[in-house]
Amino acid sequence: MLRVGGTGLRTRPLRAFLSALGIAIGIAAMTAVVGISSSGRAELDRTLAALGTNLLTVAPGNTLFGKDATLPAESVAMISRIGPVEQVAATGKLAETHVYRNDRIPATRSGGISVQSAHLGLPTTVAATVASGTWLNAATARYPAVVLGATAAGRLGIAAAGADVQVYLGRRWFTVVGILEPVPLAAELDSAALVGWPAARSYLGFDGHPTTVYTRTADAAVEAVRAVLAATANPQAPNEVKVSRPSDALAARQATDRAFTGLLLGLGAVALLVGGVGVANTMVISVLERRAEIGLRRSLGATRGQVRLQFLAESLLLSAVGGLGGVLVGVAVTAGYAATQTWPAVVPGWASGGGLAATLLIGVIAGLYPAIRAARLPPTEALAGT
Repeated sequence: MLRVGGTGLRTRPLRAFLSALGIAIGIAAMTAVVGISSSGRAELDRTLAALGTNLLTVAPGNTLFGKDATLPAESVAMISRIGPVEQVAATGKLAETHVYRNDRIPATRSGGISVQSAHLGLPTTVAATVASGTWLNAATARYPAVVLGATAAGRLGIAAAGADVQVYLGRRWFTVVGILEPVPLAAELDSAALVGWPAARSYLGFDGHPTTVYTRTADAAVEAVRAVLAATANPQAPNEVKVSRPSDALAARQATDRAFTGLLLGLGAVALLVGGVGVANTMVISVLERRAEIGLRRSLGATRGQVRLQFLAESLLLSAVGGLGGVLVGVAVTAGYAATQTWPAVVPGWASGGGLAATLLIGVIAGLYPAIRAARLPPTEALAGT
């Protein structure tokens, strides 16, 4: 029956190809959507595993009167006394200080770059890496030296750090000693110019109050530390302290991606349904065109069940070819897109197996009516119409 069904497809290759193409488009769309989504989640999980989910941030909130609160200058030292806390580093934003490429740029064109003082242990705490140059050290943190975030460097038109590369910061020249890679868990640092804590006090009038405190905690004690951070950072007004977990934002993005994936899967299902209608249409036309063949087979002794099985097998073969092609195309699209994004290419087995199973189901549904119609066709009537 499979051989006879295949013969029916080979005698009408263009029609079979177009019908299978409809199935393939639907399956390819669904496979690629699931594959790309799974690859993105795998990359996010890999990023979280590398960066860690034990980073907590402390920032000032608002007072009871709606004004901006401040963290005590001693908050970093107090947080470091919490037992499970492994690393602490802080930044302090200099609200009235801006950075420019040179001293001829109007003051209003700040480019959205913030200037912040930073502790020396900041890169280790937030898992930041240096793309060019070096991070601040005990010497450069005392002098007019600056490290730029990835976005800040791009806005200033600086591609690499060096002794001859300077920016105009706080009405004086600062040497760019380093440029950071993007920091996934502390995106606010990407658009910042970071200077040493002592240099900020000496040259920029920094008051010593941190605006963000980053803490690394033992994995098993993250929630326990989170519960006491506000009261530890500002014992007199813990309600004026905001505590957050940056990895939660990445997890929320993952949930958003899943919702978007569901929408795209729905569109793929619609394409698959359209492909199934195309298969059904092809099989109905095939029955009408092959009345003489059906009548001849019945006259030679073929039973109704054999005729029905022939056309059902033809429909299944047509759908299976389209489904297999769609899965291969979907896997190829996933691998290609993942390669451009430097993601691991992941296509769940249930997506490929489910795609093939869906095509076979579509083939059965689409071919059932034409098969029954062909089986019911009387041989005398079929032969008489030739």
